[in-house]
Amino acid sequence: MQVIESPFWLTETALPPDLVHDQVPARVDVAVIGGGYTGLSAALQLARQGASTAVLEQHSIGWGASSRNGGQVLTGLKHGPHDLIRQFGRERARALFSASLRTIACVETLIAEEQIDCDYQRCGHIEAAAKPAHFGMLQAAQDVLAREFGHVTQILERSDQQSELGSGRYFGLLVDERSGSLQPAKFVFGLAQAARRAGAVLCEQTAVQQIGRSGTGFTLKTSRGVVNCQDVLIATNGYSGPAAPQLQRRVLPIGSYIIATEPLEPELALRLIARRRMVFDTRNFLNYFRLSAGNRLIFGGRAAFSPATPSTTRTSAAILAKEMLQTFPELAGTPVEYAWGGTLGFTMDLYPHAGRLDGMHYALGYAGHGVAMSTFLGQQMAQMILGGPYENPFEHMRFPKIPLYSGSPWFLPLVALWYGFLDLVS
Repeated sequence: MQVIESPFWLTETALPPDLVHDQVPARVDVAVIGGGYTGLSAALQLARQGASTAVLEQHSIGWGASSRNGGQVLTGLKHGPHDLIRQFGRERARALFSASLRTIACVETLIAEEQIDCDYQRCGHIEAAAKPAHFGMLQAAQDVLAREFGHVTQILERSDQQSELGSGRYFGLLVDERSGSLQPAKFVFGLAQAARRAGAVLCEQTAVQQIGRSGTGFTLKTSRGVVNCQDVLIATNGYSGPAAPQLQRRVLPIGSYIIATEPLEPELALRLIARRRMVFDTRNFLNYFRLSAGNRLIFGGRAAFSPATPSTTRTSAAILAKEMLQTFPELAGTPVEYAWGGTLGFTMDLYPHAGRLDGMHYALGYAGHGVAMSTFLGQQMAQMILGGPYENPFEHMRFPKIPLYSGSPWFLPLVALWYGFLDLVS
């Protein structure tokens, strides 16, 4: 069977053909650069409150990580609870973790209000200890989550983990019931339809080539004409380009790759992941996996750090297929039908960042933990632009440039070697 090199999620849904505009408007109140979760969530909020808004997407709506990710709607941040307290102290750490829970509530509210059919379930997630020492880390994390954040999770010893995960590869689990799952392409297209209903203009194949000041506003030169606006929101995450070099130098594009099997028999699917939770492990070169609504195993990971190309996708698919069989040996002989890659946005400190820079608004840098956070920050940046009440957990956080980086991530192979070494010695 020939593997289809395209996101499986896109086979289950399509963008309505009359959703996007043929013409790029000459003037709007707000130009949103990027047609993923951040940009569409912002456009929906802006248009709801009467601001004329255009979403300018270089490719097609939802083309990037928003239709390519694993669909994990997770509690917390990329950094664990100990790191939050160590870096920010107890009070700020609690505020950041609490904000992560509100991002999930934001997603759930939008799905309900706009009636987005995206297979959403509050299924919970599993963090699996890849080494015996990592199980102690999970136990310590459970204690801090409960004691400092009032967030209850469950620890399962290796001898008990079969009730959740049909794999002998791991050394115990942490189970968090609060997380959710969704079909990412259905969600991004649902956001697009909601933004369009509210009055936003969606423009595909519209690359922003240059951003300049014009009086108190901005002039955007695009591949399809000039757009004048009062405010700009940059929502490009891992696809940030040279039109805004001051942001491009702060966000590193990292590749992430996923394979999808053929549909599994229901009994087999539930032997693998009994409660259909989201699963990821404790390594830097981590694996993450889940069941789709149709019982395909969706299996992803950092098989390579380089942004996706046909070559890296094929190489990564072979690595992931091997990892999948090491995790679930009973899938030997089960065909892999889909393989694809995408690009994540990593910042120097591995935190999202949102705010204003050189008069422009931005929200990006989700480090693979962004389905809920990007949706939330898009909405909050819209509120900031409108001058209303908003919440930005990262507002006063320093946003460092990445050393020796100006748009070409030449050092990614070295980064991969470093994280591989950390996995080896941890």
